[in-house]
Amino acid sequence: MPVPQIVDYRHGEYALTTDPARIHKDAVYRYLSEEAYWSRGLPREIFERSVEHSFTFSLLCGEEQAGFARVISDFATFAYLADVFVLPAHRGQGLGKWMVARILEHPDLQNLRTWLLTRDAHGLYSRFGFKPLDPGRGMVKRDPDVYTRLRETGR
Repeated sequence: MPVPQIVDYRHGEYALTTDPARIHKDAVYRYLSEEAYWSRGLPREIFERSVEHSFTFSLLCGEEQAGFARVISDFATFAYLADVFVLPAHRGQGLGKWMVARILEHPDLQNLRTWLLTRDAHGLYSRFGFKPLDPGRGMVKRDPDVYTRLRETGR
C-alpha cells in the first residue's frame, strides 16, 4: 500500500494534519464509541485496527483534538470517507466543510473514479459533487449488531 504524503492545512487557529502521530486516539475513540450513532459501542481493538489501516485526518485546535476523518482507499480507483466529525465545542464555524474540502484536494486522493461516504449529511457533501446512489446500482452487507455481539462474547 502506498504511504500517503503527510500534509498540514491551516485555518485560523485550526490545523488539519495527516500525521498519524498527532491523533489523540483517546479523544477520537471516546467520541466514536460513546457519541457517534454509527459506531456506538465500538471496541477499542477494532478502533485501533481501523485507524492503523486508514489514511487519517486530525483536526486540531492547538494540540487539542477538535475533529477527525479517515479515508479507506487503494489510492488509484476509489476512496471511502468515514468517521467524519467535529467535536461539539468546535462546531458552527464551517470546519466540517473546510475539512471535507481539504481531504478531497489531498494530492494522493486525486483522479479517483469513485468516492463513497455516509448515508447522512447530504447537505454538506452535495456541495462537493456527491449525489445519492442510484437505486439498483450497488449492494451492501451490513451487521449493525457486531459490536454488541463482540462485547457479549468478550472477543
